[in-house]
Amino acid sequence: MNTIPTFETNRLLLVPVSLDDVASYQKHFVNYDVNRHLSAQVPWPYPPNGVADFFKNVLLPPQGKDRWSWGIRPKDEPSEVIGCVDLWRHGTPENRGFWLGKKYWGSGYMTESVAPIMDYAFENLGFEKLLFANAVGNVRSRRIKEKTGARLLEIKPAAFVDPQYTHHEIWELTKSDWDVFRKKT
Repeated sequence: MNTIPTFETNRLLLVPVSLDDVASYQKHFVNYDVNRHLSAQVPWPYPPNGVADFFKNVLLPPQGKDRWSWGIRPKDEPSEVIGCVDLWRHGTPENRGFWLGKKYWGSGYMTESVAPIMDYAFENLGFEKLLFANAVGNVRSRRIKEKTGARLLEIKPAAFVDPQYTHHEIWELTKSDWDVFRKKT
């Protein structure tokens, strides 16, 4: 595994996830309001050992190779993983995913979290563009993409935990667009 950096923002620490984070991750992730916006590949109801199995079998084996995952931790609660930002080299179609515990919605934490991750993706990992996706109707996720310079490419059918979602938006952020965006901030 390659070393994955830790990032610090004004209010947050973004720390590579490890098995030590399973309990905290589970506390905030296993919530229907959080999961309903995610791909139907995420099981619901979420299995009792689902987070530990996900870490051991999916998330950690490629960590630092072609997948990078950071736990979002408030500086005033550094032991709590309240969300996560993931990058994947090979998109499905997206290259980035994220979630945030419901208690922290509307705080600006996710917008704050994705900035150093995008810097790292473009400056250190060599991405020239990133694709993102969100359920049509997931306004919070859409807004983060809009705020950080991504542009909407298309809307396609997709399945989600919440069957009321039937399509997803595909967004693109290029390195050059990110550079322009960062100069403004």
